[in-house]
Amino acid sequence: MVNKAANTGIRVALVITIALFIGLGVFSTSLYKEKVENEKVLVDEKTKVLNELNQMATQYEVTMSENKVNQNLVEAKERITSLIDSLKVSETNIKSLWEFKKKYLALQKEMDYILSENDKLKVENQLLAATLDITTVDLTTKLVAKTILADSLLVQNTALVDVVEGASTLSANSMTVSGVIERSSGKQIPTERAGRSDKIRICFTVAKNKLVQAGDKELFVQVIDPKNNILGTNEQITFGEEVLNYSLISKFNYENKSLPICEYITKNNEKEDFEKGTYQVKLFNSKELVTSSQFALR
Repeated sequence: MVNKAANTGIRVALVITIALFIGLGVFSTSLYKEKVENEKVLVDEKTKVLNELNQMATQYEVTMSENKVNQNLVEAKERITSLIDSLKVSETNIKSLWEFKKKYLALQKEMDYILSENDKLKVENQLLAATLDITTVDLTTKLVAKTILADSLLVQNTALVDVVEGASTLSANSMTVSGVIERSSGKQIPTERAGRSDKIRICFTVAKNKLVQAGDKELFVQVIDPKNNILGTNEQITFGEEVLNYSLISKFNYENKSLPICEYITKNNEKEDFEKGTYQVKLFNSKELVTSSQFALR
């Protein structure tokens, strides 16, 4: 009886031990899966922040190419470049990523202010240049003075019209592009995999500009795949002697304030995947290039 009771106790202990091992295995597997998923989310978020910083750097480069050297622009561009370099070599963890996200948001706010001030300065300089052209005229006689003054006023008015027309155009910044998986619920999940992408999402912000008349507006989006094919509708529009092939027309109502917009490119053939490689994305206001970006699907 003692041996039988002892054997029963051993069997019970063995069953409990096996159950504990199985439970530990299931718990360890669950922890590992959660760790892998968290790491993927952090990597995706880090890539998103890098893309947004690169877009900011590109916007500064475009602005600097259109103006004389502005020290504020140069220093702001250097700060963004330094943050990009630091983010590339940083550890991918929540604390580190949060610190970089706060720095990115601060630089985004700084960029909006600097670009706004730069636009104002550009208009003021052009107006000043037009005014100086008038004051340098040599008035030799009253008759000549009247003639020159009339001509100068005409030139000034023409210059002012050109300045206002140049300043009263739509611009955009903060362009981000990615592949997305679209669930049946409508939820969208960013992805870098060509085979899993249902659509290409292009998001940008139309900048605030009080000189632009409010109302219905449109911008042309051009998406070029790695094989140099233009995706989307691939239709043409003519501006004078120039022809633009576009993927889609982004139509919206503009109310003289910053306006975030997202547009989507679907597959030309649902049975085929998007091409793997680097895509070029450009945004046009009529024939003028507003901003551009690139992204890759693997």
